[in-house]
Amino acid sequence: MFLPEPPVSATQADLYARDTAENGYVSNSVRLWAWRPDVCNAFVETRKLLAPHLSMRECAVLVCATARAIDDAYCALAWGQQLAGQSDAATAAALLAGRDPEQLTPREEALATWARQVARAPNTTRAADVELLRSVGLSDQEIFDATVFIAFRLAFSTVNDALGARPDWQLAGDVPPEVRAAVTYGRPPTTRGEAEQAS
Repeated sequence: MFLPEPPVSATQADLYARDTAENGYVSNSVRLWAWRPDVCNAFVETRKLLAPHLSMRECAVLVCATARAIDDAYCALAWGQQLAGQSDAATAAALLAGRDPEQLTPREEALATWARQVARAPNTTRAADVELLRSVGLSDQEIFDATVFIAFRLAFSTVNDALGARPDWQLAGDVPPEVRAAVTYGRPPTTRGEAEQAS
């Protein structure tokens, strides 16, 4: 990434320890967000507030569609892996390639379309677009939460991408091959050699 790791602090160490416990390594995005662990923690907690109204699979659909709309490889790989686990690799790969997989429910397809609209041109949305979300069973609360979730993901991705945080080589190696092949955009993953050299 374009910034060095921040000075060692107790909050940074806690962030690193939690990431290592969860993933087995400290990810590049966490190394970047360690400049503001308080903001990173607040982001995670806010995301949890939105979760009760959306399933994990729906969240993964939203992030994958958003990541493809803005060519964000990091979130595409991370959440493509999530979606592959919630559905299958072919479904995740198709969505990351910019297509609506047949395996998506009408509700999920509407969420993916909404995510792309919000990510690319929020001023072009219309009342009819919101009505489409209602027509597939989304409540007004769910529509609001989905929109906030997309906006938060855009903010997170923008920071990562602008400051050069590349997908981790471990992440790229763990995702299904179909998912990895679909992510032809954004910053390329780091290599193991680059990661070892930086540590």
